[in-house]
Amino acid sequence: MQIVVHLPRPGSPEGDPPTRRALLEAVATAVGRLVGAACADDADPEWTAAFRAYEDDRIRKVVRRARGIAWRRVQDLPGVGVVHDGASVRALLPGPLSELSGDVRKLQVGGTEVTDDGDDGAPGGPAVAAALAVVVNPGVTMTAGKTAAQAGHAAQLSWHAMPAGRRHDWTAAGCPVRLVSVSEDGWPAALGRAAVVVRDGGLTEVTPGTTTAVAWW
Repeated sequence: MQIVVHLPRPGSPEGDPPTRRALLEAVATAVGRLVGAACADDADPEWTAAFRAYEDDRIRKVVRRARGIAWRRVQDLPGVGVVHDGASVRALLPGPLSELSGDVRKLQVGGTEVTDDGDDGAPGGPAVAAALAVVVNPGVTMTAGKTAAQAGHAAQLSWHAMPAGRRHDWTAAGCPVRLVSVSEDGWPAALGRAAVVVRDGGLTEVTPGTTTAVAWW
């Protein structure tokens, strides 16, 4: 799954880059909405088939950055866009890399670092009704793009794991996500509370099987 994030230069007419928290929440929300759009009972059959093929294979998310005309071009590609608290992202319908649009292929994967404004998420749990709480492992060092992908994984797993009624409520609310901040000392408690656990495949930045994020509702 390709996820494109809008990262304008600071002070540009396009606005300022998002904070880390806003970026992670926006990516997770976009993934949740995309899963819902592709896997719901009334989903477009072509979207459903594409998503099933993706989930039957190795589930991977690649976060790319764009600005200007490059950002505007990806709006026409199949997927789901989200604007949240200063962050704009678009999660694209998964497909084979051989069929990846040139407009996406040329976007850079690196350089997705954003300013940490000190707001790493709310302590304790979601502050928005129906929100999914996502916690990133504070003991694992990852780039912002990699971390955003882990938040997206958590949203995808949660959509499938939620009871039908809870999934309906989350989807109806627009798949809101709240990043929850914990210290390394608080991580074991988060693990104990987790409804879903993300273990990374280890293709980039971390070793295979590393627990990178958890989520609950």
